[in-house]
Amino acid sequence: MELSDYLAVLRKRWLGIALVAVAVLAVTAAVTLLTTPLYSAATRVFFSVQGGSSITDISQGSTFTEKQMASYAEVATSPLVLEPVAQDLGLEVDDVRSAVSVTVPPDTVILEITATDPSAETSADTANAVAAELTSAVGQLTPEQADGTEPVLATVMTPAEAPGSPSSPNVPRNLALGLVLGLLLGYGVALLREITDTKVRDERDLAAVTDRPIVATIGYEQGTETQPVFVHDDPLGVRSEAIRRLRTNLQFVDLGDGVNSIVVTSSIAGEGKTTTAINLAVSLADAGARVALVDADLRRPSVAEYMGLEGGAGLTTVLIGRAEVQDVIQPWRQTSVDVLPSGPVPPNPSELLGSRAMTALLEQLTRTYDVVLLDSPPLLPVTDAAVLSRLADGALVVVGADRIHKAQLADSLAAVDAVDARVLGVVLNKVERKERQDYYYYGSYAAESSTPRTETVRPEGTPSTWPGRPLGGSAEARRSA
Repeated sequence: MELSDYLAVLRKRWLGIALVAVAVLAVTAAVTLLTTPLYSAATRVFFSVQGGSSITDISQGSTFTEKQMASYAEVATSPLVLEPVAQDLGLEVDDVRSAVSVTVPPDTVILEITATDPSAETSADTANAVAAELTSAVGQLTPEQADGTEPVLATVMTPAEAPGSPSSPNVPRNLALGLVLGLLLGYGVALLREITDTKVRDERDLAAVTDRPIVATIGYEQGTETQPVFVHDDPLGVRSEAIRRLRTNLQFVDLGDGVNSIVVTSSIAGEGKTTTAINLAVSLADAGARVALVDADLRRPSVAEYMGLEGGAGLTTVLIGRAEVQDVIQPWRQTSVDVLPSGPVPPNPSELLGSRAMTALLEQLTRTYDVVLLDSPPLLPVTDAAVLSRLADGALVVVGADRIHKAQLADSLAAVDAVDARVLGVVLNKVERKERQDYYYYGSYAAESSTPRTETVRPEGTPSTWPGRPLGGSAEARRSA
């Protein structure tokens, strides 16, 4: 990962990082407040050698004392010193030993004795008592000189005083460390989630799975269920502009061979393939193309319901020979979109969609219309979409952001490749606003600068702007009837 990737994780998951940091900070604060305050009092003892009148004697005595400082530190924490202190203060020897620490500053003959206790007075009393006992013990352990004086003299330099504030816990330091630890832990968790996250959320995730072109990115907005044909109902919206961008991009896909029939599918249910197919059909009609929208999802059909049409008869009725296509296909409002509903749900959808009747019907529709869009079932649960993709000129795979995993998308594309069908492109659908800020900025500009939409009815003989093969015929006679 590069630096930009780490920064992207920070921008994407900052809220989770902040929550972890606050949680760690709260735990640190709670532990700090519940910790018993401890007070530390310290005293300093100076050691010197008595006797000696020459500089050489004084130097030798000083060197001797420095070498003995480690031994004096051991004596300070030995039972010889601590047992009398414990008796005088009414404490246990182990308690005194755990409360007392002795240090020797480098290159000095000074011993620092520090005592720590929940009571400020007790800590000072303990430090002073240890210092007093140490001075006495040093005199006992050192042989007297010929004149009866002690060769090493221990002098208390600064008696310990009861501290006014506890030495621990250090609240500011603990809170600062807790915050830093929380931020590091939060970012570590965010980075781990990012590495182990296999969902498809943006264009970069798509690029990691496939090199197929991303022909459109469509945002997610509340109310899609109540406004499925948003290109018609909200022509100035951001999503409508994204559909128009999809229409434009499709015009430059495989222009050499011509693209007249397109299967619109997805990996699993709920990715928005049906609404994408419906709105693409209306957008193509706005551009002057004659469009046939076929509900080829014979398992969970919804095109007729979304577009407010009768779905009792349709594709299955035609495929089993009980009706002609011109008898059941329905014009949608005053546009050049004709809708062929699914009809009754059959017991053998895959067999019907792969039958010769379906091939013949698709050929008839492509001769009559500029573009034929087939809304099909998802690729992973059933094989219907793969079968249709082979019959059509190509497939358009809709990918619901934050709804499928990369492995699922890879399996879906492999299913299309397995039948030697073409994937014309990928549509990233239902993208949250936070994932594509630039998309919303440009989309808002385009929406504000657009003119109000009017329904387009292409007169007979008007050439289509769709770059496929020049096709003849129309459904105008049925529409006028």
